[in-house]
Amino acid sequence: MASFDLNDKVVMITGGTGGLGSATARALLARGARVAVVDLHEKTADLAAELSSDRALGFTADVCDRNAMDLAVALVTERLGRIDVAIANAGILGTPATVRATPAAAAEKVLQVNVNGVLNTVAASIEDVIANQGQVVLISSVFAFLNGMGAVPYAMSKAAVEQLGRGLRIELAQHGASVLTAYFALIQTDMIRNGVDADPRVVELLASTPKPLQKRLEPREAAEAIARGLENRAPRVIRPRRWLHSS
Repeated sequence: MASFDLNDKVVMITGGTGGLGSATARALLARGARVAVVDLHEKTADLAAELSSDRALGFTADVCDRNAMDLAVALVTERLGRIDVAIANAGILGTPATVRATPAAAAEKVLQVNVNGVLNTVAASIEDVIANQGQVVLISSVFAFLNGMGAVPYAMSKAAVEQLGRGLRIELAQHGASVLTAYFALIQTDMIRNGVDADPRVVELLASTPKPLQKRLEPREAAEAIARGLENRAPRVIRPRRWLHSS
């Protein structure tokens, strides 16, 4: 496919007020895109305005609620005219623990947000993406194909997202639309600081994993990888690059 010019494209980002979401919004705004931030945060509209007073809008919605996502998409298209790119970024890590120590409700919540929430985002926006021969971005993880001990429900969810990307890529190709799946290691966001670094038991658990798996990415590094992947209509981006031949 031809390269993809982000200038004046309308991009919807779920989880857009978080570390990776807001960094991605900034990277796309710098390339001339207009951004619709969708998040559970009650001040999403205010936070979007801080990103850009004239090219970013915020909408409050829960990705786990399909009706809410349908409404969010309708509002985005009403205000911004269309959706060219849908980025299913909203996700949670859960509390890292062994499988034996993970409560059923905690595992179910991770799968609900990281799998059902992604499916809801895609389903709600897919017709607009097809109509504009745009792109869907799915945020997987290197833990989709590396050992996810200590965060098995999270790794399971990201493997599911990877498979969604594989199938959806074929489905959309006939319409001139495409899918970018992003695989990242741990990103230095509040989710990691609060869910990992603040808990000595989790730090001890993760210390038993290989050191390369503990490397942290800065949000801006991951965001730039997404932006460049969109510009090139790449099927996937992987950071750190060392995992490229492990996937």
